[in-house]
Amino acid sequence: MLTDRLQQQIQVAMRGGDNLRLSTLRLLYSALHNEQIAKMRKLSEEEEERAEAEILQEFLPKQMSEEEIGRIVDETVAQLDGSDFGRVMGIVMGKMKGQADGNTVARMVREKLKI
Repeated sequence: MLTDRLQQQIQVAMRGGDNLRLSTLRLLYSALHNEQIAKMRKLSEEEEERAEAEILQEFLPKQMSEEEIGRIVDETVAQLDGSDFGRVMGIVMGKMKGQADGNTVARMVREKLKI
């Protein structure tokens, strides 16, 4: 591994008394070591965020599937004879009661209305 090779070269520079090479290699080793720590910290933060999201998910309403959303969108568009986007969205989102992401619903309404 690169860090092992650097450590060996640091020892060689120390024994040889090459201070410029020694300080440069130590600087490089330190930068690599800090980068490894930052990557580990980032991974642990991401894992923590995922765990928090799972906990919060327990308290949120169950989300509808795209099939369920599509059925409601189809019914609403048929009832309104394909009227404007805003009106369809308002009625559909009212029927969803927080059980669907607005972006998903909007995408499906646009597809149905061919906007």
